[in-house]
Amino acid sequence: MRVLRLALLPVLALTAMLAFTLPASAAGDNYVALGDSYSSGVGAGSYLSDSGSCKRSQNAYAELWASSHSVNSLTFVACSGAVTSDVINSQVNSLSSSTSLVTITIGGNDAGFADVMETCNLGSDQDCVDRVNQAKAFATSELPGRLDNTYNAIRQHAPYARVIVLGYPRMYAVPGSCWAGLSDTKRSAINSGADTVDQVTAGRASAHGFTFGDVRGTFGGHELCSGSPWLHSWAWPVDESYHPTASGQNGGYYAELRSITG
Repeated sequence: MRVLRLALLPVLALTAMLAFTLPASAAGDNYVALGDSYSSGVGAGSYLSDSGSCKRSQNAYAELWASSHSVNSLTFVACSGAVTSDVINSQVNSLSSSTSLVTITIGGNDAGFADVMETCNLGSDQDCVDRVNQAKAFATSELPGRLDNTYNAIRQHAPYARVIVLGYPRMYAVPGSCWAGLSDTKRSAINSGADTVDQVTAGRASAHGFTFGDVRGTFGGHELCSGSPWLHSWAWPVDESYHPTASGQNGGYYAELRSITG
């Protein structure tokens, strides 16, 4: 018996060591959901009572993922209108060394998403194209540095976490079935802006060792002017315009996240 106990000592010691060194995902995820309105779930309804103007929805992809997986905890801090500096200055404080999974959408507001949509709705085709080109120039010149700073802050606060960066869908099917509204010229320009932001975001995410989730595929066939859109056009309240519906959060974002994580 004494020999058996001695033989077990290394095994017991290794087990004890692993209990302190394995990330939280070994026993269940400590999940923190960061980001902007596309992560908070603006447009998806059923907003959490304590989320205020951040409009965090029970139908958001983070809530859907947490409810279908064995998570230890969900810390949901994504907020409507967030830009990269908001993530750095307030949201990353929710991360820690025990965080095992992080998701985020960010960058669209930095590039002027709301102003692009306003200009394209109220201005001429050329006004729209010019404003989108301005946003694309920002996305290729200024946004990479902002994303780098954001991703560095995430890694600093959550050194062991798996980080999944989700992109943005194309807004329109072109040509589509809309009988009124924006011209195909405007719709194509807006889509090209989303493509540029996604390309930049994917590149910076990869450079930091993060996984990029491209939702353009999961939203394919469900853009505005398709037969079954998963995005709002003009909506009331107005801040829900051009955001995913509950179906978009589920079929577009949650489906992409689930395809990455299982």
